[in-house]
Amino acid sequence: MDTLANGLNSMKVAEMKGRKLASVRPASKVLRQVLLLLQKRGFIGEFKFVDDGKSGEFKISLVGKINDIGAIKPRFPVSKKTWEKFETRFLPAKGVGLLVVSTSKGIMSHSDAQAQKVGGRLLCFVY
Repeated sequence: MDTLANGLNSMKVAEMKGRKLASVRPASKVLRQVLLLLQKRGFIGEFKFVDDGKSGEFKISLVGKINDIGAIKPRFPVSKKTWEKFETRFLPAKGVGLLVVSTSKGIMSHSDAQAQKVGGRLLCFVY
């Protein structure tokens, strides 16, 4: 079970229905880091973790800025030299959207990874 893909799909469906709040369960550390990155970039509003005694869930306030969001499967390895190939594959235009990548320095956006000259594995895209 891919908790990241389930969470992103729940957000996408809630956004398409025009809802202002999305519930995502089960919660995970990777999903929390991705939500922090999306919040920092302005794609979502505030979110909070609700402990239900099991795996927990996230309550996310949506601001209507997500056109498409999804997990990338398989998790492609990306080196410093191959960023542009994946940008054109998953994003609609150069400079539009965000690729989330897991690196040795943590989960970050593709632009931050390019600036730090590190590679990693692609997790998801959003625009």
